[in-house]
Amino acid sequence: MCPPELKEVILAQGHENVLVTHRTTFEITKEPELSKSGTCIIVVSADKALKDLSPEFKENLRKQGSRLTILIEAGDITEMASAWGNPRLILTHSKDIVVRKSDYICNRTLAVQADKAACDFSRNLVERLRDPLQKVKITLTVQIHDR
Repeated sequence: MCPPELKEVILAQGHENVLVTHRTTFEITKEPELSKSGTCIIVVSADKALKDLSPEFKENLRKQGSRLTILIEAGDITEMASAWGNPRLILTHSKDIVVRKSDYICNRTLAVQADKAACDFSRNLVERLRDPLQKVKITLTVQIHDR
């Protein structure tokens, strides 16, 4: 039997300054603009940040053994990343969502021990994310697993 799951969908945009080269994180931001120093940012103008996620979703993400799947869809290109929730997650930032390969947690952290950082996404996806007209759908799915 599959463990129960909760989903959140985030709609965002590509941006011409998306570089997607950071080695330890990737980020989704509500900010509409992006400088070339934001190497972890994959999309801008997101319709949700951490504070906007449902209380039930956050509660499940904080459970021991919570596993997060991040599905990124940009046109006909789809890519997935996975990470772990953590009981110490704060999940309150009003602008950003950060997924980390490390165990570092702050109010911007959505999940830790990710299997991908920005630099690990396919260059086909990155090309789509560099298009300011590209609509991007990000589906977050949390499940509780025995770890």
